Amino acid sequence: MSENRIDQAFERLRAENGTALIPFLTVGDPDVDTTVEILQELQKAGADMIELGVPYSDPLADGPVIQRASLRALQHRIHVVDCIGVASKARQAGVSLPFILFTYYNPLLQVGLERVFDLLVENDISGLIIPDLPIEEDAPVRELAQRHNIHLIPLVAPTSNTRISKIASQAAGFVYCVSSLGVTGVRSQFYEGIQEFIASVKAATHLPVGIGFGISSREQAQQMSEIGDGVIVGSAIVRQIEEVLPLLENPQTKQEGLRQIYEFVKQFKV
Repeated sequence: MSENRIDQAFERLRAENGTALIPFLTVGDPDVDTTVEILQELQKAGADMIELGVPYSDPLADGPVIQRASLRALQHRIHVVDCIGVASKARQAGVSLPFILFTYYNPLLQVGLERVFDLLVENDISGLIIPDLPIEEDAPVRELAQRHNIHLIPLVAPTSNTRISKIASQAAGFVYCVSSLGVTGVRSQFYEGIQEFIASVKAATHLPVGIGFGISSREQAQQMSEIGDGVIVGSAIVRQIEEVLPLLENPQTKQEGLRQIYEFVKQFKV
């Protein structure tokens, strides 16, 4: 079985003493073809892997920015299978980065877990994040993930406390550390015990540690890169896409909208 693309990316970054830039976007916002073009811009801007967010009508971990993006995508009836297929479209367009599917559990159950993992392999997706699937109930998914060489990446929050070791010990790819309490969204400051929290996660795993939820400036990315192995930027990028929607939706100005997304994301590469 070939090495997972996520592992390859972190091995390269470790050799370069670099930090992974991991952007998140909502697939289908504003449409599938534009999502592929945005993925090309994220690669050019220095992304090391990308989270493909599946739009969902009841997203418990998502703040208002990503909720609005999901609603826009759902108006086009974007389905989890469409989101998985975007990875293949991006490969055809020259995007070689590892992809991580970020989805809630219900859309996967609707398709069927075996079918989902077959599709993930067929479309060259390397990782899976399911924020509403607790570790106590993830055994069937974890078994399928291991069998298909797809990393099931857990979220660990500062409130996890006694569960940190258990969660980290069963992680694959990297451990996603939530830097703030509450849902996703742009923030001016992080959980005040963030350094101790990250240190406790690192003590519990040999895997890289990615930090996300609320990173919205180069300064914050720099700050998190000093204590983590990866910086995850979600709401700030989704909000930038929202701001340039009028440009993206007009064929005459679409390239300018894509350029602005590229310039915005480039600042987070530290």
